[in-house]
Amino acid sequence: MGDKHVVRFEPVGIEIEVDSDQNILRAAAEQGVQLMHGCKEGQCAACKSFVLDGEDIEYDSYSTFALPDYEKEEGSTLLCRAHAYEDLVIELLNYDEEIIRSGLPLTKGTVEVLSNEAVTHDMRHLTVKLVEPSEIKFFPGQYMDFVVPGTEETRSFSMANVPNRDGVFEFVVKIYPDGLFSEYLDKQVQVGDRLAVEAPFGTFTLRQNRNSPVVFVGGGAGMAPVLGLLRAMAEGGVERRATFYYGARTARDLCFEKEIAALAPQLTGFRFVPALSEPEPGTEWDGETGLITDVVSAHETDLKGVDAYVCGPPPMVDAAIATLTRLGVSEQNIFYDRFTTTGEPEGDGTV
Repeated sequence: MGDKHVVRFEPVGIEIEVDSDQNILRAAAEQGVQLMHGCKEGQCAACKSFVLDGEDIEYDSYSTFALPDYEKEEGSTLLCRAHAYEDLVIELLNYDEEIIRSGLPLTKGTVEVLSNEAVTHDMRHLTVKLVEPSEIKFFPGQYMDFVVPGTEETRSFSMANVPNRDGVFEFVVKIYPDGLFSEYLDKQVQVGDRLAVEAPFGTFTLRQNRNSPVVFVGGGAGMAPVLGLLRAMAEGGVERRATFYYGARTARDLCFEKEIAALAPQLTGFRFVPALSEPEPGTEWDGETGLITDVVSAHETDLKGVDAYVCGPPPMVDAAIATLTRLGVSEQNIFYDRFTTTGEPEGDGTV
């Protein structure tokens, strides 16, 4: 164990004790303080904050796209890669006090594989059951880390289910060529295999103290957390008007249409708008075509007062955020997960 120091977060006034061997984000999570984050690997910048007081900070490797050198020199930091070697005061730039104070404890466990079904040519519907402990608590939209068998590496995947399902968890996992977990899932995994896991992570959760309409924008494995949120809204009788825009390349990249259709009657004024960006010639398709952000622009003219949830590959997420803000969504009401793949973190779904 390293030396312990106090880190104070402003403007919320919360203090935690941090061991220098831990990054600040991890230390906060272990103490039930749920800071905004995504990949946990220094790539997505969701945890970017500002150092108000203190200088003795060391970093694990990170992407300079997430934290350029000039921003670091001016005082910016990535909490998922920063280790405190003295007491610090950190200004949170991206935070939600409701989420910060409702953090759930990180729990390690073991799960057993129940099924691994193909839902598209390159995505799997992975279902596992908790062996131990008896429960891992989470909020819909959060994600779980899996230890890749035979390694010490972890990969992150969003849960597509709601809590309290007798320890059963569902995931939608994209298969990447030569991906460390992808290769295992595609070619080696067997029903009954046991995997080490840890959860919950992520802040892509439905804000409970709001009643504004909701727009979901997703692509690829971004189906998983949105499906979890829609299932939770249906189960909880949430009466918020919701629309789900889902982007896929071709018709064979679509999945869970029947599940979503079954949920629709249980949701208030729900619309599901799938779109194909590269429809194959000769394919029967009478739905929307084009980039999902263009489809959103074609369907929506004024989104003021709306909450937006965006998840998928970084380029899609960035484009969707720009589109949504142009249509009137306040930046503080846009919640997102960038599914990064380099180095494997993903806020939810690494390879």
